[in-house]
Amino acid sequence: METKNDIISDILQLFNEKGHSEYGGEAVTQLEHALQTATLARENNASDQLITAALLHDIGHLLHDLPNDAPLKGIDDVHENKAAVFLRKYFPETVTEPVRLHVMAKRYLSSTEETYYSLLSEPSKQSLVLQGGLMSSTEVSSFEQNPYFSDAVKLRKWDDQAKVQELTTAPVEDFEKNIAVSLRSYFLEDSL
Repeated sequence: METKNDIISDILQLFNEKGHSEYGGEAVTQLEHALQTATLARENNASDQLITAALLHDIGHLLHDLPNDAPLKGIDDVHENKAAVFLRKYFPETVTEPVRLHVMAKRYLSSTEETYYSLLSEPSKQSLVLQGGLMSSTEVSSFEQNPYFSDAVKLRKWDDQAKVQELTTAPVEDFEKNIAVSLRSYFLEDSL
């Protein structure tokens, strides 16, 4: 059986191997974006699970071999679903559902908050079209009933702010304890 250290090591290795790739036309790398998002969650006193979700919300981009500019070529990599499937092996819904729903939260906020869309970066606006665009009123109502709605919206807002070029953050290893606390309880304990 895998230990918590094994899982954390695999996640860190994925970031170390692929995290320096471009983040979909933004001025930051995948790793910089993940660290900025997790830092914002931490600064807002989020739970360990939501900090972990913030760190790992775009890990789906690291799990495929599509080009970095796939959205510019009209390809939706459905990274939120790839991430959720991958993370479900290790984490409870308090981590995986905000990750799975963060794209829907962008659609929701674009549909319900008057100024939200204008604050999105150009690459985020382009990907919104591929991800389904604005929500219908029925979709809005349904999304608001989801038990992870609030966490998904928080994650989405941190996600949108986490695109600052050359912003200094703690290294990914600084989030190991958040990840360890968030892992499913049946993984074997070992010291960090």
